[in-house]
Amino acid sequence: MAVEITDANFEEVVLKSDKPVVIDFWAAWCGPCRMVGPVIEELASDFEGKAVVGKLDVDQNPDTSFKYGVRNIPTVLFIKDGEVVDKQVGAAPKKVYEDKLSAQLA
Repeated sequence: MAVEITDANFEEVVLKSDKPVVIDFWAAWCGPCRMVGPVIEELASDFEGKAVVGKLDVDQNPDTSFKYGVRNIPTVLFIKDGEVVDKQVGAAPKKVYEDKLSAQLA
């Protein structure tokens, strides 16, 4: 199951993680976000123990969204050692997310 990431727990869950982190920036009213949601849940299960996969609601956590320049959703950021190493803006097939995350595990 994907972790709920918030402005409050961002540093602990993301920046201090010793594993790569995938964050889905989404909102309840966003149609394409609802398409990406199940894919993110599958990634959380597929990469359990190897990566942290989470979701951040942009409406409830504006500080983190602003800090990372997220203006379009869905945006999925790939973070390793506290730095953004890749991103995907807009909905994409599961394989795109898998490939980007697998590259961070290599």
